[in-house]
Amino acid sequence: QVQLVESGGGSVQSGESLTLSCAASGYTVGSSCMGWFRQAPGKEREVVSIRATDGATTTAESVKGRFTISHDIAKNTMYLHMNSLKPEDTAMYYCAAATRTLLCETGSGYAYWGQGTHVTVSS
Repeated sequence: QVQLVESGGGSVQSGESLTLSCAASGYTVGSSCMGWFRQAPGKEREVVSIRATDGATTTAESVKGRFTISHDIAKNTMYLHMNSLKPEDTAMYYCAAATRTLLCETGSGYAYWGQGTHVTVSS
């Protein structure tokens, strides 16, 4: 059974940094499309950053240059390093994995999801 467990969320001030973690079990990080998504209150879920199996990444324009996706195979964990946080980054952040290795950047058809970790950025 695949389980993805996020951690690392919290409340920070504008300009500060956070690193989110997504620990996987029953699944090998990097073996298929994986990524981070977020959903703010009253808004639709959106792609934050996606990593394909060849290492290619797709990052939302709103966070490009500030957020970086990475993973540690030894720890079977994916990360989202978030710098220069802004109030508009406030959202529930989810990690997700797909069962495919192609078209990761579409952000659709991700079969496995974590429970989410909340990030609040105050000005």
